Amino acid sequence: MEKQAALELIDFINESPTNFHAILNIKKELIAHGFTQLFSGESWQIERGKKYFVTKNHSSLYAFIPGTGDIAENGFKLICAHSDSPTFRIKPHAEIPVEGKYLKLNTEVYGGPIMYTWFDRPLSMAGRVLIKSDNPLKPIIQFINFKRPLLTIPHLAIHFNRAVNDQGNPLSKQKDMLPVLAMINEHFEKENFLLKLIAEEMQIPAENILDFDLTLYNFEKGCLTGLNEEFISCGKLDDLAMAHAGLKALIDSKECRKTKVLAIFDNEEVGSGTKQGAGSPILRTIIERIVFGMGGQTEDLYRAIHNSFMISADMAHALHPNYTEKHDPTNHPVMNGGPVIKINANQKYITDGDSAAVFQTICQLAGVPYQTFVNHSDMAGGSTLGNILLSQMEMRGVDIGNPMWAMHSVRETGGTMDHHYVIKAFTAFYNI
Repeated sequence: MEKQAALELIDFINESPTNFHAILNIKKELIAHGFTQLFSGESWQIERGKKYFVTKNHSSLYAFIPGTGDIAENGFKLICAHSDSPTFRIKPHAEIPVEGKYLKLNTEVYGGPIMYTWFDRPLSMAGRVLIKSDNPLKPIIQFINFKRPLLTIPHLAIHFNRAVNDQGNPLSKQKDMLPVLAMINEHFEKENFLLKLIAEEMQIPAENILDFDLTLYNFEKGCLTGLNEEFISCGKLDDLAMAHAGLKALIDSKECRKTKVLAIFDNEEVGSGTKQGAGSPILRTIIERIVFGMGGQTEDLYRAIHNSFMISADMAHALHPNYTEKHDPTNHPVMNGGPVIKINANQKYITDGDSAAVFQTICQLAGVPYQTFVNHSDMAGGSTLGNILLSQMEMRGVDIGNPMWAMHSVRETGGTMDHHYVIKAFTAFYNI
């Protein structure tokens, strides 16, 4: 049973090569479980006993279930995660012929990937395609996934770079990281080759395609590994593991007095400063529409926010067996030890004593272990969704995540039991 959740996560990630596909798959799952889609440009009619979701940019999603209690008195329970992962985005006019023999594509790095991990792997492309419509302001949007290995980023042989294994060997994003797509032969048409390839895959005329948002992904499917299959080896665990766990918990949770929200933002890896990111007012706007749609006034909105609690769910760093010195001596979570409460004295995370106590209690109710993470004091740490969201709403909240190795690698490692644990913890939170 514990491994089943991890296997479902691997399948979900395999079918979600981009942020667009992740949201599409979450949307399908919600609809299958009785959720109704709302649209930002239309009037909302919210009823108790029903379930809803709304998307933004096809790359973020916000699902909610109105509570049975008074909205102002009971407020909201929120789990927040993100849909994007570090990758390489294909630039416009991407085709670069090389010596009349090879065709490579021009790319731009998205986020902060561990670039070495992308070499010599079978890669594919997926994303969003914009197609002509009768309304110039609203092109038709379709999604594409080539679902076959198309590209590789070849490493330079050690014979040409004897220092390749030395520490500090730099990589050029513009030179070293360009993927090779094809050999060029006498029948090869270089003009608009990529556009024609997309059109052929989608079986539409190339002249109907206005633009596209395509990124690379590792074609190899994830798997369980370790002597007892105790590890999950898979790309995009950061942060699709938390998105998947939140989705499972929301669907499996019971009716309660508080209004439950699952918010999956986009663009966390590049600062969240987009219309679909946590830095925008989108979640605040949705909460306002829920409160007002359930008959509340402005005062009820303020009370609801005060009476709410948020879990900012992004992955955490597990103790690395080869680099134990990189970790705090007393707060270094281990794989399969349960979800991690993330703490930072300089407020990179939103956790404080109050919110940590709440999450500890949730884990105890769920019957799962929990751990704490604090950065080694000589090392700067990162931040995540929590603080960005609280710039919009002064809400109680905690930063947590599951422990993992190699965050931002094309192939990350997490704990099999940890995914089972965090789903139980999230479900217990929604059931309170």
